[in-house]
Amino acid sequence: MPELPEVETVKRGLAPTMEGALLVNAELRRPDLRFPFPENFSSTVAGQRIVSLSRRAKYLMIDLEAGDVIIAHLGMSGSFRIEAGPAATAPGEFHHPRGKDEKHDHVIFHLDGAQGPVRVIYNDPRRFGFMDLARRDTVASHAYFRALGEEPTGNVLDAAYLAARFCGKAQPLKAALLDQKNIAGLGNIYVCEALWRSHLSPLKPAGALVDKRGKPKEGLVRLTDAIREVIADAIAAGGSSLKDHIQADGSLGYFQHSFSVYDREGQACRTPGCDGTVARIVQAGRSTFYCPHCQK
Repeated sequence: MPELPEVETVKRGLAPTMEGALLVNAELRRPDLRFPFPENFSSTVAGQRIVSLSRRAKYLMIDLEAGDVIIAHLGMSGSFRIEAGPAATAPGEFHHPRGKDEKHDHVIFHLDGAQGPVRVIYNDPRRFGFMDLARRDTVASHAYFRALGEEPTGNVLDAAYLAARFCGKAQPLKAALLDQKNIAGLGNIYVCEALWRSHLSPLKPAGALVDKRGKPKEGLVRLTDAIREVIADAIAAGGSSLKDHIQADGSLGYFQHSFSVYDREGQACRTPGCDGTVARIVQAGRSTFYCPHCQK
């Protein structure tokens, strides 16, 4: 599933085309994706100007001038492409073949932008993505967002914040980091990478990183820095978590080729001076990759 850096990359790719454009019509080619579209979805958004695009956790949000917000989730295989002019040609070089079958083009936003008519098309072969509507003044309390923790990209996420969340917890560190109530948008791939960077075992109890006074230990400081760094690196590289996940401009992210531990089972650990081998275990149904030699 696309993780936070992928959604951030899509947002940044769509923003130049969508922000400030008039949303002439939202064409729905089926009644549902993962869930049914909200009643009156098309009629509510049609004729509104797009004010801005933003992201919360793994959700893309499209703010409209009347205070409505389109909430979009890419699911497993959802992607956007931009088509302008009479020729249906997506911009950017394609580093991986994208599906051309129109039966997977489920939503088409017809826009009138600065350069004229343009279409932003949502394609989703597996239909695990979804779109919803909310009012901007209710988003914070919306069911999707009200229980989310802090973003790994903001200044609020620090070792003291995580110490307060982890204090007294026997839960394995990997599970605690994947809990969206602790950190919003942090997914399996980047948790593995952050734990490797901070030399911490995914099996370690989360509470072991907090001292008796409730203060963060040195390992938690390292982990917090690693989380912020790995997410920043992934966003800078364009991000990628699925081979068929494609950025809004049609190109793949390349961070998948820079993984230090994820999906490297049986290979030598890349930590300088470490003689360990990357192992794979399963935690709560998810693959965890780590080096038992240097991650303690």
